[in-house]
Amino acid sequence: MRLSIFFSFLFFVQLGCAQQKTVRYTDLYKAHGQYLEERIKDRRFKHRDITSIVHSLPQKFKVKELGQSIEGRSIYSVSIGSGPIKVLLWSQMHGDEPTATMAIMDIFNFFKASDEFDRFKERILEKVTLVFVPMLNPDGAERYERRNALGIDLNRDAVRLQTPEAKILKGIRDQLDADWGFNLHDQSRYYSAGSTPYTASISFLAPAFNYNKDINAVRGDAMKLIVGMNRILQKYIPGKVAKYSDSFEPRAFGDNIQKWGTRTILIESGGLEDDLEKQYLRKLHFVILLSSFDAIAKGWYKNESIKDYKRIPFNRSSRFMDLLVREVQIERNGDWYTVDLGFRNEEIDTEGATNFYPKAGISDIGDLSVYYAYEDVNLNGAKAYEGEVYQKTFDHWSELARINPIELIKRGISSIRVRNGISAIKASKLPLQIINEDQTRNKQVRLGGNPTLIIKKSNVVSHILVNGRLFSLKKDSQKIQELWNAQFH
Repeated sequence: MRLSIFFSFLFFVQLGCAQQKTVRYTDLYKAHGQYLEERIKDRRFKHRDITSIVHSLPQKFKVKELGQSIEGRSIYSVSIGSGPIKVLLWSQMHGDEPTATMAIMDIFNFFKASDEFDRFKERILEKVTLVFVPMLNPDGAERYERRNALGIDLNRDAVRLQTPEAKILKGIRDQLDADWGFNLHDQSRYYSAGSTPYTASISFLAPAFNYNKDINAVRGDAMKLIVGMNRILQKYIPGKVAKYSDSFEPRAFGDNIQKWGTRTILIESGGLEDDLEKQYLRKLHFVILLSSFDAIAKGWYKNESIKDYKRIPFNRSSRFMDLLVREVQIERNGDWYTVDLGFRNEEIDTEGATNFYPKAGISDIGDLSVYYAYEDVNLNGAKAYEGEVYQKTFDHWSELARINPIELIKRGISSIRVRNGISAIKASKLPLQIINEDQTRNKQVRLGGNPTLIIKKSNVVSHILVNGRLFSLKKDSQKIQELWNAQFH
């Protein structure tokens, strides 16, 4: 067996040495829960949340204010370790891309603790100095928006350095003269891993440093480290790892930092079924980042093959929907047409962007056989009808507690009018449409529309489609009732 194959088996699977208790990536995976930062439980945390965590770190962490954002929010670096290898990680360059920031908070807890992983931590910190910038764009995070308060995409400001946030990142990269850089982002949840029915749940990239996409020693090392991270992820999300587009972007930080001599790795968190708040992807980030630190400290990445990096499929955009309703009949001018309907959800901010509700829209209509979805249902020619409005208008939403939603759906009723309306968040969770007294209903099946429909098979109601969710009376009756009860009891 060739030496490189032997080390490929060893890489990330067995950490440590024969004289010490070995630590495997599976150990880190199992232990993640004990390091979970409980003050951050979902994606829409703010600068104040990060600040309180950073300022509570013990003295072995070096916390430094690097500067301030456009709106005067402090941007911090957090350093730990004394090794000669300098590793820089920056997260939330885009304010609405928070997955890695959550994992970084858990990693802080990991290094704070004294436990069975102590020798593993010591081995890393003897060889590596870790420097984290956990929220580069706090103004964007405050609004849960991609861009900063000037409306500038920080990842297109690596050359002009028009923004204070970009100057801060360039400054710390240069001051540190970083050997490695981790550029931590989130991507669309609608990417697929190549031409497969799998989401691109995590995508990697060793960014190009020129238009020719040449591979020098710096970029090659980044590719090799990615190979090891991919191997770990295939155990937990098989087939759901991809590469981000490697087109050279001369204004982007990843491309330029690679050009400046720092081995740079882009990590993008995409979508994963039943993980809208990305808590499982948070856990996987915790595992692959810690494993990468150890691989960098030991130099094991050097034995990987760039050919294995090239085998990782590129992600493909716009291949996924939230809901695909296949082969449903819709009516136009008295004629019936069989089509596929693809729905995607938009997050509508509420409560100062600390919360949201989903608003669905038809993303595509027609032959959608080349698309995939988180929920994919074939209705085999069933007919979609405009549902009826319940005959009574209620004065207050609390009166709806007396309603039996299943009986209404069976009667072809899809909507209820309420004078004193229910909150948009509550309404978005219900299996019937709640509308104001004079509100026009969502009923037209059109691109961008959000119709509420009653589905019939052999003239009997079988499903209701409301706000991009499809409920089957046969399979989902208990779920319908539970969703209804949860909002009124």
